[in-house]
Amino acid sequence: MIPPHGPAIKGIYLCSMPKYTSLSDIQRTLHEGETTCRALVEYYLSQIEQTRHLNAYVEVWAEEALEKAGELDTRFKENPDSVGRLFGAVISLKDNICYAGHQVTAASKILEGFTSLYSATAVERLLAEDAIIIGRTNCDQFGMGSSNENSVYGPVRNAADPERVSGGSSGGAAVSVQTDTCLAALGSDTGGSVRQPAAFCGIWGFKPTYGRISRHGLIAYGSSFDQIGVMANNPSDIAALLDVMQGPDEFDSTTIQCPMSNVQFPISNIRIGYFPEAIENEGLDAGVRSVTWRFIEQLRAAGHVVAPIAFDLLDFIIPTYYILTTAEASSNLARYDGIRYGRRSPRATNLEETYLLSRSEGFSEEVKRRILLGTFVLSSGYYDAYYNKAQRARALIRKKTLGVLSGFDFILMPVAPTTAWRFGEKSDDPVAMYLSDIYTVLANLAGIPALAVPAGHHPENDLPVGIQLMAAPWEDAKLLEFAQQALRLAD
Repeated sequence: MIPPHGPAIKGIYLCSMPKYTSLSDIQRTLHEGETTCRALVEYYLSQIEQTRHLNAYVEVWAEEALEKAGELDTRFKENPDSVGRLFGAVISLKDNICYAGHQVTAASKILEGFTSLYSATAVERLLAEDAIIIGRTNCDQFGMGSSNENSVYGPVRNAADPERVSGGSSGGAAVSVQTDTCLAALGSDTGGSVRQPAAFCGIWGFKPTYGRISRHGLIAYGSSFDQIGVMANNPSDIAALLDVMQGPDEFDSTTIQCPMSNVQFPISNIRIGYFPEAIENEGLDAGVRSVTWRFIEQLRAAGHVVAPIAFDLLDFIIPTYYILTTAEASSNLARYDGIRYGRRSPRATNLEETYLLSRSEGFSEEVKRRILLGTFVLSSGYYDAYYNKAQRARALIRKKTLGVLSGFDFILMPVAPTTAWRFGEKSDDPVAMYLSDIYTVLANLAGIPALAVPAGHHPENDLPVGIQLMAAPWEDAKLLEFAQQALRLAD
């Protein structure tokens, strides 16, 4: 029912299947002596070299990864029981997640050359279980964008068609998995920044429940929306990484204790709701719609109940999201002024010029646009008219969404209204770019887990199409287990 990593498209470079399809596959070969961690890292480094033209990575830590692999091989040889749960997992990091002693710039000029003094809690927990981090990946600046064209390092190209975008903001992370340069990738999801690029690149992308993973060490964009997410070739690897990273953290008061338990529930008679207004929307591409309907029929054929349900707040999702996230961005990015944090303009000759030039030179046009919009909606004359109303709208949207999930196991929607577009198609039209998030921001507004599932290819352009499943808060394991069982049925 759910296809695995897609085939090569139009003869352009793209692995039809990754060399190692899962962490369990890797660990089996390591335990049977068929490969070593060093050989594994060498393979991934060779893949990175072959795909440099796609611009997925901004920095590769080759020597460090090889050294860590050698240490793990030695330890494993001496005592196989001494290695962690993620032994053999090679992972890439989005360039807005801190890793002690390594550069992190959020793809911006204002953080050019900045080296992190500490690691994100999620990174620390991965390293503690012997994951190997191979490099940092390109992204839209400060996570603001839907196409990965908004980066100081240049755009990321989609391996399915290098003339098209990879999606954003975690486009580099998506392509790093798409091209088999790592087992899995960490990205961040503020309004779909993991799920949308995953759909564009034909892989799995997961945003957990808000508070499941600590945001400590994730460079903030919209603090009440941001979550570290995972991209991989299957839901079981996502679950393995999530289980390691999740849990309370003294540095993030929004995290709580809610373990990822092994979920056992019947594969049949799962209730899935969908919004007809979303699927029949004139803004949804006809080919994406046909893939969505086919996916729904496959679910029904597998014995699940898939039923329509009215949701009369869809028109309020995008304005609510962009009012609130830009307001939070305006506050979060105020610290980057050339004095407290960030690059100071060498052209500045006084205090006013230091503020003005450092921020003007350090931020991209999109980041400046969102800061200005956020400052506007927070201003004294417009706070009640925009920000307060958006907060009330968010509360209504969350209440309505949770009401739907009280009667259904999951909500189904497309991930994006189109497949990956060509470079430059939406760059001059910010509103059109923002509307590309129409199906993903609901999960962030409501704080619920959401999974992008590779559902097939567009009937005309043959590009990947993703379908999205959302679950009630803290039902992350249930969502991933359902996806894994459905994948096994497809096999």
